[in-house]
Amino acid sequence: MFFNSLAFAIFLPIVFFLYWFVFNKTKSTQNALLIVASYYFYSCWDWRFLFLLVFSTFLDYFTGIQIEKSNSDKRRKFWFWLSILVNLGFLGIFKYYNFFASSFAEMLSSFGFKVSPMLLNVILPVGISFYTFHGLSYVIDIYNKRIKAEYNFVDYSLFVSYFPLLVAGPIERATHLLPQVKVKREFNFEKAKEGLSQIVWGIFKKVVIADNCAVFANKIFDNYAAMDSFSLILGSVYFAFQIYGDFSGYSDIALGVSKLFGIDLLRNFNYPYFSRDIAEFWRRWHISLSSWFRDYLYIPLGGSKGSKLKQVRNVFVIFLVSGFWHGANWTYIAWGFINALYFLPLLLLKINRNNLEETALSWNSSSFKVLASMLFTFALTCFAWIFFRSENIQMALDYIKRIVSFTFNISDLKNQVSYIIVIVLSYLILLEWMNRKEECPLFNQFSRVKIIITVLLILLFGQFDIQSKFIYFQF
Repeated sequence: MFFNSLAFAIFLPIVFFLYWFVFNKTKSTQNALLIVASYYFYSCWDWRFLFLLVFSTFLDYFTGIQIEKSNSDKRRKFWFWLSILVNLGFLGIFKYYNFFASSFAEMLSSFGFKVSPMLLNVILPVGISFYTFHGLSYVIDIYNKRIKAEYNFVDYSLFVSYFPLLVAGPIERATHLLPQVKVKREFNFEKAKEGLSQIVWGIFKKVVIADNCAVFANKIFDNYAAMDSFSLILGSVYFAFQIYGDFSGYSDIALGVSKLFGIDLLRNFNYPYFSRDIAEFWRRWHISLSSWFRDYLYIPLGGSKGSKLKQVRNVFVIFLVSGFWHGANWTYIAWGFINALYFLPLLLLKINRNNLEETALSWNSSSFKVLASMLFTFALTCFAWIFFRSENIQMALDYIKRIVSFTFNISDLKNQVSYIIVIVLSYLILLEWMNRKEECPLFNQFSRVKIIITVLLILLFGQFDIQSKFIYFQF
């Protein structure tokens, strides 16, 4: 069930009505309804994997309680590592087993040994990377005594399986979401209005920005060997806006839907393409994942403390793991490696925390410098996206080789430019820039006018005939 599907357009009002008018008596009835709705939502993908979600939920619920109740460090460590290893074991089997088996066989074949690896013929359970990280952060926080274990199984189950964030995040923390599900929610008209506005903006970014850009990005990447340099550069730009519109659009819809039920989710995007360096970009892009790796991997490794060698090691670990989290392909690891290379000079020069204040521009020389920094950061990001989008490393390298061959064909380039793309991207950039201090560009000043224009653009240019799935569903 996609957020941009007719099925979801029917599902959401039904759940909303039942939540506020039938099951609104107590917190328990509200939570019970949301769990039933969440399990139904997840089973629409593949009901068989619902058992995996339930098992993962029970595992972390039970081990969390055992960690808190244990009187010895030995028992606490046992339950802690049981949860960690089982969670990562499921993730490894479903997501990474075939990758490691194939890579190992290829390595042996390079030494003259022919091996036919036994591969698993299974599909990847949708959302497994996201709900696994929900459970991991919960157990780690209990083990480190940051939070208490949750004894109400219904409340904990909702924390893990809440349908707006279940299949593609944001990756929530127990410290943020659990307190909200443990109290009865009262209807707030202003919050619901904000939620609807954010849903509209998310749909615009998905069906207008992402899906229109995808048409051209796919055509260019699928036929890159016959494209000139400028068309290939344009293809990387199209994909940059495709993945931004797709994933941040999903996040906006998730946050907006959750506000309809009186629950706030973590913000996942903060206008990342206005970043002035790569460090700022990663503070603004997929914030819930970046902060997860920072808190549960980067800082425990030592972060930016210690020797320069350790700092360099930590940077590469965090970015390589982040790349690998996205999928079992060397292209994702290369993408992470490239971003580590981008980030490293900022860390070593101690300027990775320079751009913490909001971006501002005025007509002076310093503003031109800021604008140049933003464009340069965007260019670096587009280059890295080539690896993310490519099917394999060789394709990415060939794509880049054709770019630096500096070929130019005006007829090719004309075929890759659309007035629709120019209009909708101009609207996106202008509205996000003018409202960059807001969580959603449709909030506050002139909100009604902005919503009307956005809805008109959705109706005029939305790609409703393809109903493409969200990119991050595969992760």
